[in-house]
Amino acid sequence: MFYKSLRVLARIIFAVLGLKSSGIHNLPMKGPVIIAANHVSMWDPIIIGAVTPRTINFMAKAEFFQRPWMAWFFYKLNAFPVHRKAGDRSALRRAMEILEKQEVLGIFPEGFRNRSGDLKAQAGTAMIAVKTGAPIVPVACVGTHRFILFGWLHPFEVRMGEPISMERYTGQKVTSALLDEISQEVMDEIQRLLCK
Repeated sequence: MFYKSLRVLARIIFAVLGLKSSGIHNLPMKGPVIIAANHVSMWDPIIIGAVTPRTINFMAKAEFFQRPWMAWFFYKLNAFPVHRKAGDRSALRRAMEILEKQEVLGIFPEGFRNRSGDLKAQAGTAMIAVKTGAPIVPVACVGTHRFILFGWLHPFEVRMGEPISMERYTGQKVTSALLDEISQEVMDEIQRLLCK
C-alpha cells in the first residue's frame, strides 16, 4: 500500500516537472523480470518505479540501511541491501527468491552512479538472469541528474527497451566469458536507448 501510494504521488510530481517515458509496453506484465538501468542519479529508482506499472524490488547499497528510519523507508519501498565491496550471497539469494516468486527485480548493473557515459556492467545481473532464466529489460535514465534544477529546460526521461531473453543461454556452462557476453549485450542496449 505504501509503495503504491508513493508511486501515485511520484507520478504526479514528476509529471509536473516534465518527466517523459517511452517503451513501457515492453515490460512483461506477468512473470519474473529483471529491470537493468544505467545509474546517474539517486532519484533513478524512484523515477523508474513511478513510470513502471509493476512493483519493483530494487537492490540498493547497504549504506542506505544503516540508520533505522532509512532502513524502514527503503524496506517499505521493497528495496533490499547489497554489500557492494564483496560478493554478497544473501543479496544474491534474495534477488533469486524475488524472481522465483514471479516478481520484478530492479538492478543497476554498474553498481554505482556513473555520469561519464562509459557504461561497464559488473557480472551480477547476468549471473542472476542466467540462473533464473528471467529476461532482462534494459532501461535508460536520461537527464535524471539535473531535473530538480532544470526540469523544464532539460526534460528527463525513462526509456524502456525490449526484453533480452535468456533462452539461448539455457544449458550453457556459466563462465566469466558468458557473463561478460550477456552484460555487454545489456549495456549496449542501454547505450542505444540513451542515444535515441
